[in-house]
Amino acid sequence: ISNFETAARMQTAVPEALDLSREDQATRKLYGLDQPETAEYGTRCLVARRLVERGVRFVQLFMAGQPWDTHSNNAASLKGLCKRTDQPSAALIKDLKRRGLLEDTLVVWGGEFGRTPFREGRTSKSQILGRDHYPDCFTIMMAGGGVKGGFQFGETDEMGFAGVKDKVHVHDLQATIMHLLGIDHERLTYRYAGRDFRLTDVHGEVVKE
Repeated sequence: ISNFETAARMQTAVPEALDLSREDQATRKLYGLDQPETAEYGTRCLVARRLVERGVRFVQLFMAGQPWDTHSNNAASLKGLCKRTDQPSAALIKDLKRRGLLEDTLVVWGGEFGRTPFREGRTSKSQILGRDHYPDCFTIMMAGGGVKGGFQFGETDEMGFAGVKDKVHVHDLQATIMHLLGIDHERLTYRYAGRDFRLTDVHGEVVKE
């Protein structure tokens, strides 16, 4: 019965949580809801802030239509994607901060891989140049939740081909995120096939810097 009651409360809370008409014009403008380029992603970011305000513990945002695949026309596509996401992303962080929510909210902005610093080999000459998947170098932005602000960590070579300073493996990133959430990544393990598996496989160091 308790589970049913919890589910019912979650469902009945949705209309109010998603009612953006309750937001003033200054807030709507901050997120770019007044501009066609930023309105869609800005709406998602504003909804995210409203959910965090109401105690939702995990919120994940995507762009409508998943337009991020830039195997072709990479340069022009990235400019458009950045225009759609830049203002709303900054607005979310600013809004969380001014409401006293950022220090308890970890914002992670990124993807699962980078893009090659050179033309994708399978792109034909007739197509506009694209970029392939590239796991060796990519960027993650983090804010709030105990993250040190105002600096960058790690560097690549001048081509963006290889990491040359303060390299962070994906397992290190995962360990660091869990640390910021108050979770010790080395304690959550289970024994299988003769080794202790954990959420970061058997690797991962917290990037304390």
